[in-house]
Amino acid sequence: MNVLFATSEAVPLAKTGGLADVAGALPKALRQAGTEARVILPKYDTIPWTLAQRFRKIDEFTVQLGWRTQYCGLLEGEVDGVVYYLIDNEFYFHRGGLYGYGDDPERFVFFSIAVLEAARRMDIRWDVLHCHDWQTGLIPFLLKRRYFADDRLSSVRTVFTIHNLRYQGVFGKQEMMDLIGMGPEIFAWDGLEHDGAANCMKGGLLYADKLTTVSPTYAEEIKTEYYGEGLDGILRMRAGDLAGIVNGIDTELFDPMNDEAIAVPYLDSLERKRQNKLALQKELGLPQREDVPVIGIVSRLVEQKGFDLIDGVFGELLEEDMQLAVLGSGEWKYEEMFRSASHTRYDKVSIATGFNDGLARRIYAGSDLYLMPSQFEPCGLSQLLALRYRSVPIVRETGGLKDTVQPYDEYTGRGNGFSFASYNAHDMLFTIRRALHFYREPAAWEAIVRNGAGDDYSWNRSARSYIDLYEQLAPERKEKDSWPVTS
Repeated sequence: MNVLFATSEAVPLAKTGGLADVAGALPKALRQAGTEARVILPKYDTIPWTLAQRFRKIDEFTVQLGWRTQYCGLLEGEVDGVVYYLIDNEFYFHRGGLYGYGDDPERFVFFSIAVLEAARRMDIRWDVLHCHDWQTGLIPFLLKRRYFADDRLSSVRTVFTIHNLRYQGVFGKQEMMDLIGMGPEIFAWDGLEHDGAANCMKGGLLYADKLTTVSPTYAEEIKTEYYGEGLDGILRMRAGDLAGIVNGIDTELFDPMNDEAIAVPYLDSLERKRQNKLALQKELGLPQREDVPVIGIVSRLVEQKGFDLIDGVFGELLEEDMQLAVLGSGEWKYEEMFRSASHTRYDKVSIATGFNDGLARRIYAGSDLYLMPSQFEPCGLSQLLALRYRSVPIVRETGGLKDTVQPYDEYTGRGNGFSFASYNAHDMLFTIRRALHFYREPAAWEAIVRNGAGDDYSWNRSARSYIDLYEQLAPERKEKDSWPVTS
C-alpha cells in the first residue's frame, strides 16, 4: 500500500510543534511495518542546508490559483530512510518562518492544489493521501469536488488527522472563492462555510474518507460542545469514521542510554538518574540536593497548558520542599511569574526562556516529576518523553494525558503517574502534594517508575492502528468515488 503524507511540517526538515514530530516519525514506523509511506511538504528556506542538499528536482509544472498561474517545482530526497517531496515556490515559502503571514490562506491553498497536481504526475500510484491539520484540510475537499474525474486520482482515498481542533484555517469567503476558482456553491451545507467564513478544517472533516485524532479521549471530547470548537456537530455526524490513535515517540532519538545531551547514560537505574539531577541542578543554579524532588516543565507558557492553575496556587506550591526546573516561553505574565520567583526563591525555581533541545532533554533526565496540567491536550508528547526518561508525570485528565498516564493506586500498586480531573488549581496542588509524599517512600516510588518503564512509547503500536485504518479503505480504493458532486 502506498501512502502519501501531506503536511505543513515534518521533523527534521521543519518544525513548530508536535505535528512535525508525528509527520517525521510515523512514516518511518509505517515503512518498518511494510507500508510504503512518503511525505510531501513545502520547501521552506528554513530547512537546514545539510538536509536541503539531499534533494533534487524531479518535475516542474504550473498551479492555477484562481486567476493566477504560479510556478511549482517538485523535489525529491531521502532523510532517515524516508522519501520526502518538497513543493518549491519561493514567493510563498522563501521566508523566515512557517506561518503567521497575512497571505497564509493563499500559501496553503497553493500548497493543497500543488500536492494534488504533484500526486497525479508521479510515477507511483497512491492508495491513501493522509492529510494533517487545517493547512491540508482542502485536499480531501478538492479531491472530491475538483479532481473527481481524474483517472490518476479518482481511486485515491483520504485520511484527515486533527492534531489541534482550535486552529481551523478560517478565511474570508470571497478570498477562498478567488483562490480555488470555484463559486458560491462551495458554501452550501456540504461545503466550506462555517459561521459566515470559509473554514479549511471543515473541508477535511466533511470530505475525508476517515478521520483520526491523536488520542481516544480527545476523539470523544471534540464531539462535545465544550471541546468541539464549533465543529462538534460535524464530528458527531462523522463519529462512525472518527478514530483516536495515541501518538508515539521516536525511542531511538529519545533514548536515555544513548543521549549525548545528558550527563550520565541510564535506563532503569534511579541512582544514575539522580546523577543527572545533580548535574541539572548545577546547570540551573539550584542547590544540589539528592533528597529534594525536582519537578520539570518544558512547555509553551500559555493558559491552554494550565499555567493559570499554577499561577493560582504558586505561593502555596513554593512552600513545598521541591524545586521547579522550567524551560519555555509564551505569555509574558507566566514568564514573569517564574522569572520573578527565580530571583526571590532562587533555591526553588529556575527558568530558561525560549527553546533548547539539549536542555529539554536534560530536564526530562534530571527531573523526578513532570508537571503538565493542561486545560486540553489532544495527545501530548512531553508526558511520553517524561516516562521514557523515567520522570513521573503529574497531569490533568484530558485528551492524550488521560490515555497515557494512569494514576497511582497505593492499594493495587498500579499506575505510572498522578492525575486530577477537575480544572481546578487546588485539585492540582493536592495531586502535586500527593506525588511528593510518595516520592519520599522509596518502595512506592520505585514501583511507580517501574510501572512507567513497562509501557510501549514507540510508534510501533500506533503504526499498526494506522495500517488497520488504511486497510479499511483498501477494498474500495480502486473504485470510482460515489460522492455527490456539486458543479
